[in-house]
Amino acid sequence: MPVRVLVVDDSALMRRMLREILTSDPEIEVVAAAPDPLVARELIKRHNPDVLTLDVEMPHMTGLVFLKNLMRLRPMPVVMVSSLTQRGAETTLDAMSLGAVDFVAKPQIDLAAGLDNLAAEIIRKVKSAATARVSHLNPRPEARSPDARSIEALAEGARSHGSLGSFGDRGTANTFSTTDKLLAIGASTGGTEAIREVLERLPGDAPGIVIAQHIPAAFSGPFAARLDRTTPLRVAEAKDGDRILPGHAYVAPGGRHLSVERSGARWHCRLSDGPPVNQHRPSVDFLFESVARAAGGNAVAALLTGMGDDGARGLKALREAGASTMAQDEATSVVWGMPGSAVKLGAAEQVLPLERIAAALMQAVRNRAVPASENLLAGAQKP
Repeated sequence: MPVRVLVVDDSALMRRMLREILTSDPEIEVVAAAPDPLVARELIKRHNPDVLTLDVEMPHMTGLVFLKNLMRLRPMPVVMVSSLTQRGAETTLDAMSLGAVDFVAKPQIDLAAGLDNLAAEIIRKVKSAATARVSHLNPRPEARSPDARSIEALAEGARSHGSLGSFGDRGTANTFSTTDKLLAIGASTGGTEAIREVLERLPGDAPGIVIAQHIPAAFSGPFAARLDRTTPLRVAEAKDGDRILPGHAYVAPGGRHLSVERSGARWHCRLSDGPPVNQHRPSVDFLFESVARAAGGNAVAALLTGMGDDGARGLKALREAGASTMAQDEATSVVWGMPGSAVKLGAAEQVLPLERIAAALMQAVRNRAVPASENLLAGAQKP
């Protein structure tokens, strides 16, 4: 049976182009197209589609309001169609938190040629969305906020530690050394929310974290900024040469590979513009394999929800190098492609539900942690 799709977009040109792209695949059928959410509501009742593509900005009702109502009344896989702008990125991330499976960023210049170049990606994401576990796309609760008194107590310690490069001057001493452990996380479809949930559950003095999420260049900065606002960690888009510090997380910029390089007792981020790996840049395999080389048994890695198999071989390389490895389980993954591939390869020591991964990461850290008195480097904790 073909995947039955309803296209919702206020632009007649976009509706036509999306229909042409999707129907070029024999495994997809566009059952209808709607110019706004009010029409879409009736068409959903009439056609009962498998997947919805939804424009972010529309008349009568915004895509976000419609998505929120849809997920409450008739949950179904939704792929957002967003603009490559700061506002589009923020709105799309809001949509992901409300339950959208994935998103497509439409080009700002030469729409026809741009969409044609994205045709394979659009088809792939729609077909993947049809297999998504919508029950795990419900809006998540707001992130935990640090206690106000803790913020005041930590602020004084932050000022005493001086500059911390691109992260600013917040921080305090912590119990983990960068020579002790390094955390690595990879994800794709459903990953923006999965990564947020993991980071929300980690302590502010966790070892340094490097993250590869499949995401466009215009979206990685806002994604990192959102994690910085909603988690106990200090999160930023990685910059070439950034020293990896405890209490900090470094998100691979969209369109660039992130790797880890060791210099003496320190780890640093390295960015590169090499060819895509597994059709992705950033690639999880690229990051994980570099962590295996640089950190070996000092690394702890988790491969989260995502389409395809990027990261599976990298996770296996990490396990073979002595790292602790884990994969998100099928029941809590939006799409069990990447973690499922890792499990098939024997790359994951543990297969865990999403809500247990943060605790498992920290347990692996504690199992091999050196005493605080032996720390060679002090990091920083987000106030």
